[in-house]
Amino acid sequence: MNKSLISKLQQIKKQKYRPKDFIIADAKDGDMAMGIITPGPERDKKGKILKKYKKLDDYKNAMVAMTKSQLVDIMLMSASVGEELVEKKIFKKSSVTPAIRMNDTSDIWLMRNGNYRTTNPRPFRSARIERVSKLVNLGLFSITFSKNVDFDLAMLNSYRDFRTEALKFKFKHFLEIFNPPIDIGMNSLELGNYVNDCIIKTLAGQTKEERPLFLKIAYNGPKAMEDLSSYDPENLTVGILGGSKGTTRDCFELIKKASKYGAKVALFGRKINLSEDPITLVKIMRKLVEKDISSEDAVKIYHNELSKKKLSSDRSLKSDLEITDPILKL
Repeated sequence: MNKSLISKLQQIKKQKYRPKDFIIADAKDGDMAMGIITPGPERDKKGKILKKYKKLDDYKNAMVAMTKSQLVDIMLMSASVGEELVEKKIFKKSSVTPAIRMNDTSDIWLMRNGNYRTTNPRPFRSARIERVSKLVNLGLFSITFSKNVDFDLAMLNSYRDFRTEALKFKFKHFLEIFNPPIDIGMNSLELGNYVNDCIIKTLAGQTKEERPLFLKIAYNGPKAMEDLSSYDPENLTVGILGGSKGTTRDCFELIKKASKYGAKVALFGRKINLSEDPITLVKIMRKLVEKDISSEDAVKIYHNELSKKKLSSDRSLKSDLEITDPILKL
């Protein structure tokens, strides 16, 4: 089956983008970051959170269900889970493109009782492209800058080495750039400018053949998003990452504002996985972009859908309508 990602990227590259071409990825690669708690808390039949975690099979089943819904364009997985689902031919007759996380820098090591995010991030890669490329032809590579020449040089060298391998195996990728996990002495505006300039510096030395299909970055406010997305729109497609769960309003406001200022891709992990009803959430995410409804109305629609299904909501409507992420208030 034709993959929706391919046709949408073609429309974007031709400068013929329309809201229905907005790309959504379900980032189900959390097992490379959080360990046992990755699948999220278990819920009862009414959706109420229980005091225990779901199992890996539940996480896989959620991937299968989302893929069958065809609401997303990409399913991002770890190599181990991706291997299993690809071999089960989950994606063979689906418009969804399977992708695998190709590295796991230390700033995504989010294991319980760990403290890896208190220091400069280090590059690390466990997935092997010679194995992964036999399963899929799309991977995520991640780098993080932290204004330290030695650590940033290590990140750039690791990415260069990956691109060399990717060319050899004719393997496509998209590039994730996290904000630094440590304080580097910048306010939000300065941080957005710094990360944007790091991105352009990184891409400037690449030929078309080795460039990423699109970016996955943190939302650093309207100016930073608009500056980056308008810099080279023919060759640079910008996408946003979801970050922590937050409120449902945070989720919808993020996709609303990011798309308004030029993002054409959203790659959400915890915001989807930890929601009361992931498939309904993604349906409304699409409606938010394609029908241009407000994030406030989207939250109300979501709660109404939960009520129809007799599912408990984690927050009251009033609480869920709050914007708690300061960057979304700019």
